[in-house]
Amino acid sequence: MTKKEERLYIFNKFGGRCAYCGCQLQKGWHVDELLPVRRNFDLKGKYDGTCLHPERLNINNQMPSCPSCNINKHSMSLEEFRSLIKGFMKHLNEVSTQYKIAKRYGLVKEIDIDIKFYFEIY
Repeated sequence: MTKKEERLYIFNKFGGRCAYCGCQLQKGWHVDELLPVRRNFDLKGKYDGTCLHPERLNINNQMPSCPSCNINKHSMSLEEFRSLIKGFMKHLNEVSTQYKIAKRYGLVKEIDIDIKFYFEIY
């Protein structure tokens, strides 16, 4: 399979949607490793071409992702990413005046639910 065919295969895994949030993928979408590979960087922050788990660099471990989800997930496990997302509401309540005002005016309704990723319910 060519790189282009692999990318198309990954894109189509969940109907052209992000494996995590389910949004429709746009130009510039990312490929994420479900089980993180944790790439290695030198002291100057440049990727050195190696990673902690090279065996995970395969099409079966690769997920289509919107840039936002991929950047936030970084090299986290699914449970770490789930926990990060769960903490967003607490953080917004602590630091965002706009969020707190929107909530007071009924523009935001908070619900405490388990985080389910799109690929888990697809």
